[in-house]
Amino acid sequence: MLTEASVNLLQSYQAGLTSYDEVLDTDGKLKPYWRALFATLEKLGITELKSRNQEIISKLRENGVTYNVYGSPDGMNRPWQLDPIPFLIEHREWDRISKGLQQRAHLLDLVLKDLYGPRNLVKDAVIPAELVFENTGFLRPCIDIKVPGPRQLTLFAADMARGPDGQMWVLDSRTQAPSGSGYTLENRIVMSKLLPELADGMYVSKLSPFFNSIQNTVLRLSDKSRDAPNIVYLTPGPGNEAYFEHAYLASYLGYTLAQGDDLLVRNGSVWLKSIDGLQKVDVIVRRVDDDWCDPLELREDSRLGVPGLLQAIRLGNVQVMNPPGSGVLENHAFLAFMENICQYFLGEKLLMPNVATWWCGHQKELAYVLDNIDELIIKKANRKSKFSSVYGRTLSNAKKAELIAMITQRPHDFIAQQEVSLSTTPSLIDGVIEPRYAALRAFLVADESGYHVMQGGLTRSSAVKDRFVISNQQGGFSKDTWIVSDKSDEPQERVVLNTPAAVNKHVSLPSRSAENLFWVGRYCERAMAVIKFMNITINVLNLDRNFGGSAKQEHIKVLLQSLTHVSSAYPGFLDGDEKLNDPYKEIIALISDNYRPGSIASNIGSFLNAVGAVRNQWELEIWRIVDLIDNGYHEIRNASHMNSTNIQRTLDGLFNNMFTFLGVIAESMPRDNSYLLLETGKLIERILSRVSVIQSNFGVGRSAAVENELIEATLINNHMLVNYRQIYKSHLSVEAMLDMILLETRLPYSLAYMLDELAKNLAALPATTRGERLNEAEKLALKASTLIKLSNIQDLTRCNDSDERAELFSLLSEVARLISAVSIYLTNQYFSHTLIHHSFEPMDYDTDEV
Repeated sequence: MLTEASVNLLQSYQAGLTSYDEVLDTDGKLKPYWRALFATLEKLGITELKSRNQEIISKLRENGVTYNVYGSPDGMNRPWQLDPIPFLIEHREWDRISKGLQQRAHLLDLVLKDLYGPRNLVKDAVIPAELVFENTGFLRPCIDIKVPGPRQLTLFAADMARGPDGQMWVLDSRTQAPSGSGYTLENRIVMSKLLPELADGMYVSKLSPFFNSIQNTVLRLSDKSRDAPNIVYLTPGPGNEAYFEHAYLASYLGYTLAQGDDLLVRNGSVWLKSIDGLQKVDVIVRRVDDDWCDPLELREDSRLGVPGLLQAIRLGNVQVMNPPGSGVLENHAFLAFMENICQYFLGEKLLMPNVATWWCGHQKELAYVLDNIDELIIKKANRKSKFSSVYGRTLSNAKKAELIAMITQRPHDFIAQQEVSLSTTPSLIDGVIEPRYAALRAFLVADESGYHVMQGGLTRSSAVKDRFVISNQQGGFSKDTWIVSDKSDEPQERVVLNTPAAVNKHVSLPSRSAENLFWVGRYCERAMAVIKFMNITINVLNLDRNFGGSAKQEHIKVLLQSLTHVSSAYPGFLDGDEKLNDPYKEIIALISDNYRPGSIASNIGSFLNAVGAVRNQWELEIWRIVDLIDNGYHEIRNASHMNSTNIQRTLDGLFNNMFTFLGVIAESMPRDNSYLLLETGKLIERILSRVSVIQSNFGVGRSAAVENELIEATLINNHMLVNYRQIYKSHLSVEAMLDMILLETRLPYSLAYMLDELAKNLAALPATTRGERLNEAEKLALKASTLIKLSNIQDLTRCNDSDERAELFSLLSEVARLISAVSIYLTNQYFSHTLIHHSFEPMDYDTDEV
């Protein structure tokens, strides 16, 4: 039951209200559940609420929850923003809202089938022909595109806000690839962990039944004769604003995340390009907008879609939800005709009203709009038009005349909507609870009985007082949406897959994901190799600066040149004596220059891009470590402003976090192809970097004093110094060192051990040819391993007349060549048929904005 409590916060909040607010009913009385929430907030205290809000911010960042904002100074991975105060709707009111949403979804489904079918709405003059034939969302190639079952509009979302009559009004419809349900789920998970006590005295409906309905609907769309349908979640890629959500939902629902280039159409069917070969696709849940779906029949410059997709749908060989062409319903002008459409199809009134909308294509409506422009909001009828909403009251006389001229010239391109005072809701703004305008996006999915409404939604509110600016692209923030009651009237359930018990549990890995995982391993190890050797070199430099003498100078030169070789950041310290005499400037550049290939910043940036491209592969624990690495990445880019101690501290932190990243993967990641490719990339890079250091340090013989310093540095680089001292005590010998580093198969950083591990991974990857006991990559790795294991250490340490260890240098060069050839082979066999865009810049295409 609800309880009374101190209401100081509530009284303070009410005193600041200047318009209708969600805490009040139509009679101006407090709603019981808002009173209960404020009572809990009062007990919690504003100081604790602010503290929990900081925890929410940290948790969202740790979890990698982002919403990409194009052109934002925060970059392409701006953290998702969540207000700690939820948005409450009483359960009985939500039931009424749900009925209105279900009616609207059913109605729009009928409209969709009519527009791509008989077009009776146009023939019977219910809607003007311009709403169809001049609608950029109406795609003629999609006229014969159908999915099985009674409903074409499978997924639907509606944006709503409470109007001045106290009822929810529909502001907009999302029909082609509705976004936001994944963020809704993440909001709930974070709130339930960090502010669970806010629900005291009330029951909050669960979100899981909605996702269960999605699962069941997708399975019904698939071929029921197949025990394990192949379901793909189609994303535009990492550059998309809502890519986090795409990866999140694909992982949560258990679907394969893929981009357009991961798919191809062959013999009328859609196939997934995987490292196991081509895998037939049964259902595509798409997040690519309509006109980008098929460059053969729609937008020819699209690199996001699948050539031939529409024909595969026509043939019934793949099902797509929602089918391409459904974006026609997002035309703003439809809102002006929804009441008439509802009467035409259903013979009843709309249960949930729209914001009053006028289409300027009719003379009477045009005259009204021009006469009342100060009270209206002007929009383009077509959503995809690059035209921001214009508030008539904000325009100067000159701007108003310019707008009127535009409308008069092409009236059918414009609509006007009544500017009404929508409700506000409590929000935490700079540590104070204040009213802000808010809108709610509700989500529906077609099921066997009609449309299932999520018991919640994505509420977005404005960060700016007295302005209805709720889009995340424009700085709005989100809220968890609670459908509340005194007790639960719904079953306690989680997502349950209605799949047979005995199914093929092997999941195909798309070639693009495979390549990115391979490079996650390579870039991680590459960055760690440079950081490790960088720290060794800086330590030696610092020691020499404080306690040095002339005898130490030669080994410092060798280490600096080895640092250039291991980073491949040429010419570096090979470019004359100037950099060698004052090495710190070059070291800073090698740490912080993000645009210099081989630098630590460049390698970590590439690592983070590769990690983000396959974010559906990572558990939360891994992503939290990635967040720490990202923090270190931003720090080292400012290395020029840091002293030597802080630089090393930051580098140590980066190295430890990357080492932890690999450790958590080793402990938690399934031993499938994803793991094998990441490990293979890591081993290839580790072998190449260690070979480079040994060649550079010992390719030429030097005095015993210099070589002793180099031996110690090399042993540290290979994590073997302690083990070496346990065996050889203080005796330093090139021969003993090489014996351990090259041949000791019990040490993880010896070449023999790493080559054996590489061979095991290569043997476990999917066979690319039949009949061969060893593929080319395995042969190359075996040859490299054999060369090392058959080598004679005495011969390798021997110097010729020019003080060169020619045999050592030649052996290691051949090993490096063979291992590089392994990488080329893997690329040709597993990755080459997928075009990988190494640029992660956003592409310029329209999106379904959250």
